[in-house]
Amino acid sequence: MIKAMILSAGFGKRLRPLTDNCPKSLLKIGEETLLSNTMNFLQQFGTRQVVINVHYLSEQIIEYINKKNFNLDITIVDEKEKILDTGGGILNAISHFNESFLCINPDTVWNSYYIQELKRMEYEFSLKEKKCYMLVVDKEKSFDKNFKGDFNLKKNLINRKDKDNLKYIYTGLQIIKPEVFSNINEKVFSINKIWDKLIKNNELFGMESNIDFLHISTLDVYKNLNIK
Repeated sequence: MIKAMILSAGFGKRLRPLTDNCPKSLLKIGEETLLSNTMNFLQQFGTRQVVINVHYLSEQIIEYINKKNFNLDITIVDEKEKILDTGGGILNAISHFNESFLCINPDTVWNSYYIQELKRMEYEFSLKEKKCYMLVVDKEKSFDKNFKGDFNLKKNLINRKDKDNLKYIYTGLQIIKPEVFSNINEKVFSINKIWDKLIKNNELFGMESNIDFLHISTLDVYKNLNIK
């Protein structure tokens, strides 16, 4: 997985007022920003090329990247006119990927323990030629106890059958093939549109993470994680 996409276009509304004048991905956890923490994680894994989509306060993110001089080949895709949501943001940048790539959210506090899990994901993905393979975690492992589940997982297949008892949370890390975005005519849409289509065809796979899930979801969670 030499290429990755970081989703960094969001408004971060649930972290206001911190995000009134600062994009969410530039908020700090300890000595690192969420974005630099994600970039460091990708570098540690061995990723060489990164595409980052931006929209809200994009000039700050672009300036930050230029100043930091990350040892990565970085492409910025600026959604200038309007934010395209998660699925639309990936589709808008899909020309940069001619093969399977990582897609990662900087909201999660990634650490070196995830490297081995990502290596296992990569192996399983390539072994069975999957279209999309995501990392999920039992909601009991989430620092934010208000998180509801996104999915259920059975024999590595993702489903949403029992919507009142969804056990697993999407961690913000997936390996995906560009072809799953074929024949999409919309410009603005959630990645859930892609996932639901794959679920319907029994083509959305997942792996359970064993790592405590630290995700910057709300202002209180952000403050408590920084104290932690």
